[in-house]
Amino acid sequence: MNKTELINAVAEKANLSKAQAKAALAATLNTISEALLKEDKVALIGFGTFSVAEKPARTGINPRTKEKIEIPARKAVKFKAGADLSLSK
Repeated sequence: MNKTELINAVAEKANLSKAQAKAALAATLNTISEALLKEDKVALIGFGTFSVAEKPARTGINPRTKEKIEIPARKAVKFKAGADLSLSK
């Protein structure tokens, strides 16, 4: 499912126009992004939790040249699915 299909599904299920659904989705994604930029955790009960994880610096290998390279430390977004989202149902 891509963004357009998601907007169409939200519009249908929430009985909204496509423009309203697009605005609601944009506001939701922007709010989640802003919270993650502040390193806040976003917990959506029944769906999952978005958080920021610290990835330490490490040594990697360039697969083309087999040369060792240093990969710098970084922050990454992590998602942990909630129990209600389990695909094994």
